[in-house]
Amino acid sequence: MRTLLILLVIYSFAFFNVSANADDTFPAQPLMLKVSSSLLTEPADFKVTLPASYQSNTDKRYVVLVDLHPRSHGYLAGMEDWMSHNSGWPWLETIIVTAPDGHAGLGELKSLAIKQQENQQFLDFMEQDLLPAIDKQYRTNGFRILNGFTGYATFSLYTLLNRPSLFNAYIAASPVLDDNYAFVMADAAKKLAGMKGKPRFLFMSTSDSDFEQNQLADFAKLEAIIKANATNLLDYRIKRFDGTYYMTQPILATAYGIEAIFNDVHQVLKPDSAISRQGVAAILAHYKTLSNDKYGFDVPATDSLIALASSFETTDPTKAIDIYQQTLKAIPTAFEASHALASLYASQGQLVEAIKYEKQALELTDHPFFQDKYSKQLAEYQAKH
Repeated sequence: MRTLLILLVIYSFAFFNVSANADDTFPAQPLMLKVSSSLLTEPADFKVTLPASYQSNTDKRYVVLVDLHPRSHGYLAGMEDWMSHNSGWPWLETIIVTAPDGHAGLGELKSLAIKQQENQQFLDFMEQDLLPAIDKQYRTNGFRILNGFTGYATFSLYTLLNRPSLFNAYIAASPVLDDNYAFVMADAAKKLAGMKGKPRFLFMSTSDSDFEQNQLADFAKLEAIIKANATNLLDYRIKRFDGTYYMTQPILATAYGIEAIFNDVHQVLKPDSAISRQGVAAILAHYKTLSNDKYGFDVPATDSLIALASSFETTDPTKAIDIYQQTLKAIPTAFEASHALASLYASQGQLVEAIKYEKQALELTDHPFFQDKYSKQLAEYQAKH
């Protein structure tokens, strides 16, 4: 009987593993990316996990997150899978890349960066070898995040200060700052003030745990330096997670940092916001700036335009219709706007126009949910006509 129970347990465990691996909503088994460099005596094997849709959605390109801590891969891959599985909200699907454990050459490059203020061979390795290897092997969209905890968080700050163009966003959880580690404290004021190029984002955090107590004074100094010297090219958030455990810090920082990084992608502009009050052209210009300068991939303005139009549906239907029409002119594929316009026309008793735009909404989407919804709505309008 005991043997039978053991066999059943083993079978159940094996079945679960097979089911989990077959289900693309679970993180896939990590791959290995071999990166060669003239700066290394032997190649370095970086661990890579691809997003759930990577194999099936072959036209899609993806964000990349790099973390230099070899033990970070498991929690990052799991968090990315969990936080992205609802249509990339709040975490856009992302390729996770982490460094190998115990690679002597990489260790030497990091040591040189810590000990020699002007030695940037580690940044050369990332710029000339690691990042091009990722881009060559995988479908990347150009948006990159550098994530780090403790000493690796300091390397996030070090990279931001010395070569900000390598990544679009930086997350630094509980950075080591005492003893002028990697010269971050010495360089921060001058290099923040002189930062050039496109906008960058920083999320930096710490807590009052026992392990972080000796870093808090320098953390406060760095916070003051950032506030005094950062230009408008750096969008930053600085947060204290006081009362939480030390080993929880990278989880908290990643979650909060990711939400902040992609907030402009997900957050719909309110109709009474400063931008929306200026009208359709201002909204389109705002999203063009986000797409070209901040993210490097298309961030659609559709939802914010629809929100503006819908705010006038009761008080000024003619203006609402005009905003919907402008939206469709600017974004001809905006099926949601076409459906909303059809609904507004129907509420005004203009069924011919309602049918026209509901048909257009159907033609513009092949998503099963919207196909079903719009088909039923179209049938309803046609029955009333």
